[in-house]
Amino acid sequence: MGRMEILVIRQKIHGMDGSGYAELLAEQFPEHTVREATTPAEEQEGLRTADIVTGFELSPEDLEIAENLKLFACVFAGTGHLDLEAFEDHGVAVTNASGVHGPNISEYIVGAMIHHAKRFGRARRQQERREWRSYQTRDLHGSRVAIVGMGAIGTAAAERLDAFGMETVGVRYTPEKGGPTDEVYGFDGIHEAVDGAEYVVLACPLTDATEGLIDEGVFQTMHTDAILVNIARGPVVDTEALVSALRWNRIGGAALDVFDPEPLPEDNPLWAMDNVTITPHNSGYSPEYFERRGAILERNVDRLLNGDVDNLENRVV
Repeated sequence: MGRMEILVIRQKIHGMDGSGYAELLAEQFPEHTVREATTPAEEQEGLRTADIVTGFELSPEDLEIAENLKLFACVFAGTGHLDLEAFEDHGVAVTNASGVHGPNISEYIVGAMIHHAKRFGRARRQQERREWRSYQTRDLHGSRVAIVGMGAIGTAAAERLDAFGMETVGVRYTPEKGGPTDEVYGFDGIHEAVDGAEYVVLACPLTDATEGLIDEGVFQTMHTDAILVNIARGPVVDTEALVSALRWNRIGGAALDVFDPEPLPEDNPLWAMDNVTITPHNSGYSPEYFERRGAILERNVDRLLNGDVDNLENRVV
C-alpha cells in the first residue's frame, strides 16, 4: 500500500470547521493526498476513491459507494451514533478520538473545583456590587474526590488532582483493573465512593449502567458540602433530584457542563442558583483539538501502511 487518499468530510466542532483539520493533515501527510469535502456533492465524489475518511458520521448508504475505504476515523470519542454493524459488514475499520480530551477537560475539572472551593462566583458577585466583605473558603488539599469513570479524562483528572494532595477514589466498570486513584470501586459501590467526598466528578460514558446513576439516593449519601462536577452526559444525573438536592442544601453546589435536556431551558431553576456554575457543553473545546486528533490518525496511517490493521489505536470495529 503506497500513496493513500484521505478525505475530510464536513464537520463543525466547538466552533471550528473541518478546514483547519484538513490543513493540518495536509502538513502531516505530504506524501499522501488529503482532500476536504465542503459540500454534499464533494463528499459523495470523494467517498468513491478515499482510503481513509475522517469526520463525525458515515451512513450505510455512504459505505455502499466507498469501495476503497479501509478506515473511518471518527472525530468524536463516542461512536453510539454510528451503525457499527454496517462498517463491519463492509470490512471498514472504525477508530474514535478517545484520549484527545484528557488535557483540556481535566483542566476544566480542576478549575471548577478551585472555583467552588475559593468561591470565585461570590467574589464576582461582590465585585459587581463593589462590596468589600470577607468570606470563608476551603482547600482542595487534604479533601476527598470521587471520580466516576476512569477513562482518559478521569485518569488525567486523578493525576492532576494528586498534585493537590487530595485523596482520590475511582469508580469504574471493572474495578479489578485498578487505576491512578487511591481506591477503586465498581458502579455498585457508588455510595461507598461518594460517602465523605467533598467533590464528586462525573467523567463516565452514558450507558444503561450510568443513566440516572446519580439519583436521589446518591445525593442523600453525599456530604452536605459536596460539589458535583459533571462533564459526562446530562442523563447520568437525575435532574429533578439534583435541583431538589441543591434547593434543600443536601449538597453544597454543582459545576455543570452537560444537561438533560440540552440546551438547558431558560426556565430551568439551575440558572438562578448561586451555588451552580453553568457552561454550555464547552469543556471539550481546545485549540489543540485538531492536533491531538491528527496525532492519532498519523499513528494509524503508519499501521495501515504496514498492514497492521488489527492494532489500530482506538479501534472500535
